[in-house]
Amino acid sequence: MSDSTTANADQPSVVYGSGRRTDAAIPRPGLELRKSNVAVVVTDPQNDFLSPQGVTWGVVGQNVTENKTVGNIGRLFAASKENDVPLFISPHYYYPQDHKWHFEGALERLMHDIKMFDRPSPLDLTDFAASGADWLEQYKPFINDGETVITSPHKIYGPETNDLVLQLRKRGIDQVILAGMSANLCVESHLRELLEQGFEVAVVGDATAAAQVPGYDGYEAAMTNFRFLASDLWSTEEAVEQISVL
Repeated sequence: MSDSTTANADQPSVVYGSGRRTDAAIPRPGLELRKSNVAVVVTDPQNDFLSPQGVTWGVVGQNVTENKTVGNIGRLFAASKENDVPLFISPHYYYPQDHKWHFEGALERLMHDIKMFDRPSPLDLTDFAASGADWLEQYKPFINDGETVITSPHKIYGPETNDLVLQLRKRGIDQVILAGMSANLCVESHLRELLEQGFEVAVVGDATAAAQVPGYDGYEAAMTNFRFLASDLWSTEEAVEQISVL
């Protein structure tokens, strides 16, 4: 672990990747979970982000590996099921009509160019199994159990274009434990919208990862904003501990 991510044992620390670093002197409100009001929300637990065969692995793979993201998301899934905490998945799919947009942002353009999360239509699962749009195989028992809520897809980064907020409200949920991919895009966008919608949110900082390319570190950018915006920033260990005592 580099010095920049090494926490001083005598000072408050916060999760950073697979380790911890010294925390900033800013408020940390925390989140006191209420079992009847909390859910785990995971964005984009899909092959194109989390599998070495995924189309983004070249830019996210190192961070996913260093953070132990795949295993940590799996631990959140298991904790939610073992403790009867509702699990919500906000996936990302692109259909042929989405490739006819007249303009895109930088990474929208990239996602369309590399055919990320592509499916033939909303009603067609041809070649879906084991595709980039499919769940990681080890997550399927948790997601496909008939109890997990799978929302309609979000289309850019945030849940403004899907029914996540509606599904949470209809279950009486106003607290969210948030994780998934990728940190500075869909996770951060979900965090911002959930906060604007009046939810309390704790982000699990090692159950996410981001693209890192020369000159730009998506994970560092996200972690700064998670700490500035969320009610709390937890490690997977801390999140599982909080869930297990509900």
